[in-house]
Amino acid sequence: MPHGKSPRHQRRGRSRSGRSASEPDVADSREPDIANAGGPVRLQKLLSAAGLGSRRGAEEFLRTGRVTVNGNVAKLGDSADPRRDVVEVDGERLAREPLAYWMAHKPAGVVTTLHDPQGRPTVVSLLPDRIPRLHPVGRLDYESTGLVLMTNDGALTHALLHPSLGSEREYQVTVKGEVDARVKGALENGVVLEEGRTAPGKVGRIVYDAKAQTTVFSLVLVEGRNRQIRRSLLAVGRPVKKLVRIRMGPLRLGKLARGKARVLESAEVEALHEHARNLQAKRPRSRKPGTRKPGTRRPETWNSETQKPATQKPATRKSGTGKPGTRKRVPRGSQRDTSGSSR
Repeated sequence: MPHGKSPRHQRRGRSRSGRSASEPDVADSREPDIANAGGPVRLQKLLSAAGLGSRRGAEEFLRTGRVTVNGNVAKLGDSADPRRDVVEVDGERLAREPLAYWMAHKPAGVVTTLHDPQGRPTVVSLLPDRIPRLHPVGRLDYESTGLVLMTNDGALTHALLHPSLGSEREYQVTVKGEVDARVKGALENGVVLEEGRTAPGKVGRIVYDAKAQTTVFSLVLVEGRNRQIRRSLLAVGRPVKKLVRIRMGPLRLGKLARGKARVLESAEVEALHEHARNLQAKRPRSRKPGTRKPGTRRPETWNSETQKPATQKPATRKSGTGKPGTRKRVPRGSQRDTSGSSR
């Protein structure tokens, strides 16, 4: 089959991808023009730019040996020149696709992935045919519903998901029982789960239905652990009955019907990019090893090789010097009398 004529390049196919977690700094959330870049480019960046998921997800293609460069199996860390080298994934040549941005309203019973080994419907099935290959930004569990952003913009995906950048996700949560001050305080201070304490959340718009004995409230998070909301609320004795994601950063679900999808408007895309730039601008810059904050002093003992404070060792006393606070005993006859009086 000639290159560029496969279903992948007809934009009908979908590729497998892992969840995005982290990638290099994002000064601007738009992907660079990889196809016209001069010189070699890291393969995970090429795969991400071709719409095969985030760069972290693209690493899985390299680990499993599904990527070749000029016929040779590539490994993690390899680079290629997109103008000269032939890069293939599963035997099909890589092609750069235009950036695309879609919003889907995921219903319950749909998995937020590109491929499900159990054959369950995925969020990809909510999109029309003949559009670029897109990956979901983050996940919603099987029972949850709501907003899922779909794109092939790996840099934007990173900015919206990386925990160090703190992009907000807002949910409308319905739980069994009343969300009192104890439950609210636990969510806002962080709930201790098996893997550690969660980041503080923001709780708002609490409405308690005494007849149904349920509470509806909004919850804003800046991280996305696996089933985090359900596990956190179960830990405080308020099991979730319904969970809907209604916002990601500046993007809101609005009135999009459940099970439907639509392309984002240009103003929405620009708002996402502006949001990503603002997140990156607020990100704390790490200092080089050995440098100090202005106005601070270097410790008196400093290991110049490790650029860390040296371990303070207790002073050792030479043998025969006696215990602290005592004088060395000398024979009586050899003592000098400096006071001028006899003993």
